[in-house]
Amino acid sequence: MTQEPQAIEVEVVEIDGRTPPAMSPHREESPPRQSWQGWQSWPGLVRRLDSRWWPLWVILGSVAVFLLLTVGVFVGILYLIFRIVSGILRAIFG
Repeated sequence: MTQEPQAIEVEVVEIDGRTPPAMSPHREESPPRQSWQGWQSWPGLVRRLDSRWWPLWVILGSVAVFLLLTVGVFVGILYLIFRIVSGILRAIFG
């Protein structure tokens, strides 16, 4: 059988020769903040990219350019094949 860890209660009397600050039994909590208030400052942040992330943007931009060039070459090859096949078929049946 596994044993449950036992909770040990201690009271700190002194830390580095000083008594610790008194802890209040009631913890004051800040009023709950509405989630929509955090969105009010976003328009300025969305328009301006954070300079700390420039390596990520460079990598993502490079990947995007590579993908666009790959798709462009692929479409170009398909167009070239279509033109060749349509030319051959026009020569045979035309």
